[in-house]
Amino acid sequence: MKVYRTKSGLSGHLSSLSFGLKTIGLVPTMGALHQGHTSLVKKAKEENDVVVVSIFVNPTQFNDPSDLEHYPRNLESDLNMLQKLGVNLVFVPSVQEMYPEKDTRIFDLGTLDQDLEGKQRKGHFNGVAQIVSKLFLICAPNRAYFGQKDFQQLVIIRRLVEIMEMNISIVACPIIRERDGLAMSSRNVKLNSGDRKLAPFIYATLKEASEKKPSFSPSEVKAWVVKRFKEQPDLNLEYFEIVEDKELRPVLDWQESVNKVACLAVQLGGVRLIDNMNFD
Repeated sequence: MKVYRTKSGLSGHLSSLSFGLKTIGLVPTMGALHQGHTSLVKKAKEENDVVVVSIFVNPTQFNDPSDLEHYPRNLESDLNMLQKLGVNLVFVPSVQEMYPEKDTRIFDLGTLDQDLEGKQRKGHFNGVAQIVSKLFLICAPNRAYFGQKDFQQLVIIRRLVEIMEMNISIVACPIIRERDGLAMSSRNVKLNSGDRKLAPFIYATLKEASEKKPSFSPSEVKAWVVKRFKEQPDLNLEYFEIVEDKELRPVLDWQESVNKVACLAVQLGGVRLIDNMNFD
């Protein structure tokens, strides 16, 4: 496994591979790796000759400086995990390397970044587009792998590929959950023991909400979820929406011929948790 810290070093290595017609799979991460990331890497290894994993906590996607400062980091552990997985290349750049000057690019994401996470985290998705576009240009991957837990991000990355007119397949990988249903996330380590015991309520509520489709309308399901969370004072529901998976438009009727995804965000003990579930 080779670890690169400069764009030129990594792109030079990858350029030499392109002459041999090697396929490249990219797994962008912010580190603090867990089994969810492992699943992305394994999928990338199955489908490509070479796998690149990036580890970079991107400052332009944080609208809260404290969140950036306290984001979990454990590079040594991450590299050990990737070594055991047989990853070919790891890219661990500094902020100065990725942003030698301020990135002023604004991406036209239409309405995709206006609601859900976008309403709560202004500028977040433009920051995501900035760093992912840089990684795409450096690595020129054939495929890039993203987890479905960050569902809105996944939709936006697909739009980004269209904007950049790049021939990259975006591969969505299923949410990996703990045994009690909590979606795996780097932020889970910040939960104290008491809050960790409460966290499975999120997934349990999503499952129960999905089972109400035969007798509840989408708006009634939403009202039921809001009521459920009000009964749990330690879990602060920021939003719950059922949207279609292309433009993230709210679903008003189960008969709509679109893929339906229920998305939510919850504050628990100062930790922000997101989750989603396919409602088809």
